Amino acid sequence: MTLPRSTPPEPQPQPPETPQPPQRHPGGRRPGENRTREQILDAARECFAERGYDATSVRRIAETAGVDQALVHHFYGTKEKLFLNALEIPLRMPEALAQAAAGDRVGLGSRIVLAHLRVWEDASARPAMMTTLRSAATHRSAAAVLRDYAKGSIREALGKVITGEDVELRIALIATTLIGLSLTRHLVRLDPVPDTSPQELAARLGPVIDLHLDPVTPAA
Repeated sequence: MTLPRSTPPEPQPQPPETPQPPQRHPGGRRPGENRTREQILDAARECFAERGYDATSVRRIAETAGVDQALVHHFYGTKEKLFLNALEIPLRMPEALAQAAAGDRVGLGSRIVLAHLRVWEDASARPAMMTTLRSAATHRSAAAVLRDYAKGSIREALGKVITGEDVELRIALIATTLIGLSLTRHLVRLDPVPDTSPQELAARLGPVIDLHLDPVTPAA
């Protein structure tokens, strides 16, 4: 005897799926893009600081960053644009100078020199400043950044303590002392300046800064 087959239940209609919006990343960037940009910029500063603008190629920067050369162009376009992004006097420098100037007038010159040196001794800040310093003689943009530091950051930091006649000249001479110190200590490496402690350099050059803080009294 053949048993009748049972009829399978009819499939129930399923509600239509609600389309999900595409996942967007904050700022429209994929995860890791910001880090890659920073990685390339760090590598650029390292290469520019070591070799200067003309001797540094995009290929060299890409190899140092460990990325494809096309990514350098993707994020920064040309070597010139990447170089402009690499130029910087870190914000820590004007902040450090302002803190040094906030103390007593006695010993101010030595504190300014020491503050300047301590920012330079910071390994994370040095490549950007070396890029600017090394390139200032041959690249107008680097020279402009250095001038802005010399006439802007130093003037802002010392504005309340340097008054009287010839203020612009005296600020320029203070900048000359500080930038010249960085040049001989970190770029030219004029012995024994690189091996001299920041404290000794501050003690010896502090009086030079103090001399420029006050206007010169004309000789009778």
